[in-house]
Amino acid sequence: MPNLTITGKTTVYGILAHPIDHVRAPSVFNPAYERLGLDAVMVPFHVLPEDLEAAVAGMLAMRSLRGLTVTVPHKVTIAALCDEVGPGGRRVGAVNAVRFDEGDGGGVRRMIGDNFDGQGYVAGMRAGGFDFAGKRVLQLGAGGAGMAIAFAVAEAGAASLSVANRTVERAADLAQRVQVAFPGCPARGLPADADPAGYDLVINATSLGLHDGDPLPVDIDRLDRSAVVSEIIMKPEETALLRAAKARGHEVHYGKPMLDEQIKLIGAFIGCPVSD
Repeated sequence: MPNLTITGKTTVYGILAHPIDHVRAPSVFNPAYERLGLDAVMVPFHVLPEDLEAAVAGMLAMRSLRGLTVTVPHKVTIAALCDEVGPGGRRVGAVNAVRFDEGDGGGVRRMIGDNFDGQGYVAGMRAGGFDFAGKRVLQLGAGGAGMAIAFAVAEAGAASLSVANRTVERAADLAQRVQVAFPGCPARGLPADADPAGYDLVINATSLGLHDGDPLPVDIDRLDRSAVVSEIIMKPEETALLRAAKARGHEVHYGKPMLDEQIKLIGAFIGCPVSD
């Protein structure tokens, strides 16, 4: 940990979660604050779901606390407690970043939230040289992060989007909402064992790959030779899917760039940028 000096002028940011021991935000943000010479600190807030509303009321009263990153299981619930939610958060009904806005007069504070999962994924892929424009995309999974990614991929200019999920109704509902938001990107829901042939990009937004022995989320032998394969899983860095895709000669993209880009976006949103 960096040798942070806390003063009466230090601005405080938090990471809100339950459980809390796995969170990485303080170890990412605090070295950046020190490197940039910012009088700021990020600390973990362990809050049980049943205590969230009371915790938020207390946070609104703490003037030195200016923003939060938010993770499971609070993303959906805290969105309902916000005074205002940005476009990313409204689309998926969940937020992963909150800032406390005092307006011009320092009176009643407002809580403003947004979701940067999707923007982070797209920015990470673009940083790796991938252009979504005109691409046919197959997304595996329609869960929390997957919902945000689906909207962001359509917004980034994909030619079409198919969402494959164990619960087909959930995939179809997400696809329908994406289609309404971005009519230029035809979207459809498919079963989890959907044929991956004919796509330019396959995104694994499922949890398959987190553990040794997990089955591959897609039939790798059915991929077009030119197809690109990407993960949002960060640990392990190289999942079985990415290993298999690389062995077959596919271009692959890892999960960590999504986090790297989210950190930049969240830092800017909560009022303490972490990039030079």
